[in-house]
Amino acid sequence: MKRKTVLLKVSFAAWVSILSMSLHAQEKEYPKPEPMTAGMSEYWTPQPRIVTPGEATENAFLTAPSDAIVLFDGKDLSAWENGKGEAAGWNVHDKVVTVVKGKGVIQTKQKFNDFQLHIEWSIPVGITGSSQGRGNSGVYLQGMYEVQVLDCYNNETYINGQTGSIYKQTPPLANAMRKPGEWNVYDIIYTAPVFKEDGTYRTPPRVTLLQNGILLLNNVTILGTTEYVGFPRVVKHGPGPIVLQDHGDPVSFRNIWIREL
Repeated sequence: MKRKTVLLKVSFAAWVSILSMSLHAQEKEYPKPEPMTAGMSEYWTPQPRIVTPGEATENAFLTAPSDAIVLFDGKDLSAWENGKGEAAGWNVHDKVVTVVKGKGVIQTKQKFNDFQLHIEWSIPVGITGSSQGRGNSGVYLQGMYEVQVLDCYNNETYINGQTGSIYKQTPPLANAMRKPGEWNVYDIIYTAPVFKEDGTYRTPPRVTLLQNGILLLNNVTILGTTEYVGFPRVVKHGPGPIVLQDHGDPVSFRNIWIREL
C-alpha cells in the first residue's frame, strides 16, 4: 500500500512539472518586428525615363462613351460624398473640381468591381515644393489601392511614389508629365481581386495605366493595400468606390467617367 502511494506522489510531481513547463512555454516572449519608418519602403533609382507626351489641345477632350457612367461632368458633385458619407466639400468651378485642403477625401457613392476609368487632372501653375510636397493627390481603386497623382515635371522623388506608381509598390515605366497648368489624362483598366475563404488572394488585383497616351503600368499585380508606413496588407473586401485624395494641394480634376467591365 505504501509503494502505491509513493508511485502516486511521483506521478503527481511529474504532472506538476510538465504543466509548469507548458505554462512557461506559453509565456515565452519573442522579439517583435522592428519599428517601421516611411523611408524604409521608398527607393529612388533607377528613375523612369522622361517621355514627352503628344501636345494637348483645348479640343482634345475625350467625352464619355455611350455605356459609361459619368462621375463628374463639370456641373456638380452629386455622384460623390466625403469619407463620412456626407456632402463632398471640394470646390466646383469652371467645369472642374479642385481639392479644398482639410475637407478630406471625396469618393463615389457607387461602388465598383472591374472597370475602365477615365480621369483628367491638373497641377496649378506656380506650384512650389519638392519631391512629395508638390501637387500631391491620388486616385484610389475600390477605395484600397492608390494610383499616385503628383507633379513630377522637373521634380524627382522616390520612384515607387512617382506619378503613375502604385504607391510604395510599383514605379511607372515612364515619366509622362505635362507642365503645371496643363491637363494630364489617366486611363485606368482595373481587375478586382478574388478572395479565398481565409481572406487571402485567389487572384490579386491588377491594373493597367496610360498617362497622356503613354503606358505606365502594364497589367501590374497590386500586392495589397497602399501604405505610407509599412508594407502592403491583404484585406478582404467587396466592391468599392473611386476615391480622390486630399493631400493638401489644390489639384484639379475634370471629365471623370467609368465603364463597368
